[in-house]
Amino acid sequence: MSSVAIFPDISARVGILNATETKLAFVTRLKTCTTCQFRPSISNYNPEKTLRKKEQVNLPSFKNPKAAGRSIHDVRAQVQTSEKAEEENTQMQKLDMLRKGVMGEHPDEAILREVATLELNYLTSAAAEIRDRANNRNIVTFSPKVFIPLTRVCRDVCGYCTFALGPRPDEPVYMTLGQVLKIARAGAAAGCSEALFTLGDKPELRYPQAKSELAAMGFATTVDYVAEAARVVLEETGLLPHINAGVMGRDDVAKLRQVSVSQGLMLESSSERLMEPGGPHYNCPDKHPAARLATIAAAGEERVPFTSGLLIGIGETREERLDSLFALRELHQKYSHIQELIIQNFRAKKVTRMANAPEPAIEELMWTIAMARLVFGSEMNIQAPPNLTPESSQTEEDSSWRALIQSGINDWGGISPITIDWVNPEAPWPHIESLAEATSGAGKVLLPRLPIYPSFIRHASKWMEPSVIKWVLMSSNSLGYARAEAWSPGLALDETQSAALQRRRVSLDTDGTVKNPRATSKGTLSPEVTKIVQRAESGEQLTEVEVTRLLEAVGPDFTYIRNAADALRKRVNGEEVTYVVNRNINYTNVCSYRCQFCAFSKGKTSEERRGKPYRLSLEEIARRSAEAWERGATEVCMQGGIHPEYTGETYLEILNAVKTAAPDIHIHAFSPLEVFQGASTLGISLKEFLKELKDAGLGSLPGTAAEVLDDEVRRVLCPDKINTQQWLEVIETAHGVGLPTTSTIMFGHLDHPYHWARHLLHLRNLQKRTGGFTEFVPLPFVHMEAPVFLKGRARKGPTMRDCVMMHSVARLVLYPLVTNIQASWVKMGPGGVKALLASGCNDMGGSLMNESITRAAGASHGEELPPGEMERVILSVGRKPRQRTTLYGETPAEQVQKSFVASPLIPVR
Repeated sequence: MSSVAIFPDISARVGILNATETKLAFVTRLKTCTTCQFRPSISNYNPEKTLRKKEQVNLPSFKNPKAAGRSIHDVRAQVQTSEKAEEENTQMQKLDMLRKGVMGEHPDEAILREVATLELNYLTSAAAEIRDRANNRNIVTFSPKVFIPLTRVCRDVCGYCTFALGPRPDEPVYMTLGQVLKIARAGAAAGCSEALFTLGDKPELRYPQAKSELAAMGFATTVDYVAEAARVVLEETGLLPHINAGVMGRDDVAKLRQVSVSQGLMLESSSERLMEPGGPHYNCPDKHPAARLATIAAAGEERVPFTSGLLIGIGETREERLDSLFALRELHQKYSHIQELIIQNFRAKKVTRMANAPEPAIEELMWTIAMARLVFGSEMNIQAPPNLTPESSQTEEDSSWRALIQSGINDWGGISPITIDWVNPEAPWPHIESLAEATSGAGKVLLPRLPIYPSFIRHASKWMEPSVIKWVLMSSNSLGYARAEAWSPGLALDETQSAALQRRRVSLDTDGTVKNPRATSKGTLSPEVTKIVQRAESGEQLTEVEVTRLLEAVGPDFTYIRNAADALRKRVNGEEVTYVVNRNINYTNVCSYRCQFCAFSKGKTSEERRGKPYRLSLEEIARRSAEAWERGATEVCMQGGIHPEYTGETYLEILNAVKTAAPDIHIHAFSPLEVFQGASTLGISLKEFLKELKDAGLGSLPGTAAEVLDDEVRRVLCPDKINTQQWLEVIETAHGVGLPTTSTIMFGHLDHPYHWARHLLHLRNLQKRTGGFTEFVPLPFVHMEAPVFLKGRARKGPTMRDCVMMHSVARLVLYPLVTNIQASWVKMGPGGVKALLASGCNDMGGSLMNESITRAAGASHGEELPPGEMERVILSVGRKPRQRTTLYGETPAEQVQKSFVASPLIPVR
């Protein structure tokens, strides 16, 4: 940018500027203007001579007459100031390009060093904007952890450290496994998810006592012992080990990978100068930058999610901090394994060599955080420990924390409700609620995370051992953060038990963010989300990216989406909540398919684990159908396993049996998989078979067997089942012959929100073509007995946030094509259904009478919810119940009356 842009048109400003500024502006204009006829040659430029020509160029008179008498030295100083301003403007242009992402995630080192001299507020503002380019822009995280100091004996003697000690008489060097487990179990009971192992570096190489203790326990090295301790903690408590074991070679890093989800080693500084006599790292062989960088590289080679960072204020310069950041970035660019950077400020401690050293001001911490963000871009997780934050000059209690968020962090690190910070014992952990309040004050929301970040969990097979992955999945939610709630679909928790469990966990709101009773608001609503929702409300089709954005919402975005969905429900359906009185008949649990989510079906090897296989006779199917009609049902819902002896004729025989026993009952039966298999066994087309089924009395099809309509998921979840296109073909063909269907999704296992988005868009596109869907029924995955969960390949079902967002977003995405969104009381329980009725749902499905598929998976509820109880749930949330037919018509008065006075079911065999 030229100086003309800094000082535009002197004549327009002459009445505003003081004399010195006017003189400077004139000189600058003569020097740079490309259009002025009085511009002298730059090579012959003489500011004093030029100024003496003031009268010749007819310049307006100076306001201050003394100005004309100033010395040439003053003018030269002003010219230098101008040149400095021009240089700063050039830097600002480059910073603006960094801010906008024009230079990519990892900009050129020279440019970053150039902008590093700008004023702090410019850097922090740019850093915050770069952070907010990430998908999780409104989230700040922390890790609920326990701190396990396996040994405090270390061969290094850092000038600032009180953690490391030498051996003491009559005191063991190492914690016992019993002591380790006691801490870990207390942490698990309190809802922690991380076991942080921190220890002194290689004490056995310096102290004979350490070596002899290890030998007595059967270990050769400290690394061997920490590997065993981590294994025991993982397998006996489920806490996920994060190990800081010091400088290691590749073999030791690989050994710890077998029993941990992540490892860490602070680089601290790449400056070898700090190792000189009198420096903080003098006589500390493991603090040599080359050794530490080699360990970080070894972690990259072994594909270990890694934590590193800087310790600032120990005598290094700002340039040396940049050197350290670039050294870490070089390794990350090569291996992509650094999951977080810690920017930690030095705190002076008594009885150390640096007890009287000055601590860095918060501005130094902010500068380093901002530069780390500029160096590493939007995707890196950058952390600053909140218990070490220097005080701010502002008066508000949490202003320092907010200043760090505004400087570019997105994580607070580990916080423990059980153990102290053994490295900084003088600095207590903050209360989570206080941290949530400060985070909210900075326009963000606070979420608990795991010691491995979501982007690494999404590619778990690359970054973790299979034996470790299962523990991560058990502890995580669909977004990859910590599953810090006790509830899972299918669980029935009474209020006392639920309250007791909640006391032991981080207190979360429905959206998964930390509860903050003192905050008047939580974070900031995203303009992007507002625009997407408004488009959906007008009936426009959204993109996959837009739907995914809605499904991942937390904080104010979550609340806005939920409220918008419920307002749309009220506009479309009013205050009515419908339900149908029906009976489930699952005619066989024998199945030749190997769906990994199904605990209902029985194969050759499953009898002992889940009970005996069965096959209902046609007489029993007919009896149950007639009994259902007598109890007020208007529908039988029939599905079963793919029995190897079943053909298309079997399904026709079942229809005939039901219609003979209960001619007026609606038959809602046969999954798309059953239809596909039935047509294949008869050697006829789908269309021909569906017409035969319809002629035999079939009234509609359940849109089950959909699971998730994305073959990336189906290849693992149901590898031998019909694929996405085959499912869509069956449903579209059914609609074409006049058979309406429901639509479903079974979610919350090994899937992610972008899979759900694809599923919803498949349904919308099909409904746009056919109009054959009567409703959309999200089915939360019940995990307890599901094979995929027992094998360690699935999560513990969706969280309440997931369930609310699935139903709310479905209401928006499918509008105006699908008008009924159903809440499954079988999966959610009555309490969960109440939450969904405030999230866009207008239907509670069927009373069921005999539901066995969900109960086989381990659910506590599912047998039957009679009309009286169904209506009590609906009335309790201020809505109006209405009994309906399968196709949402009015139920005959006689059937309604019978449903409320029905006799108990005859026990089934």
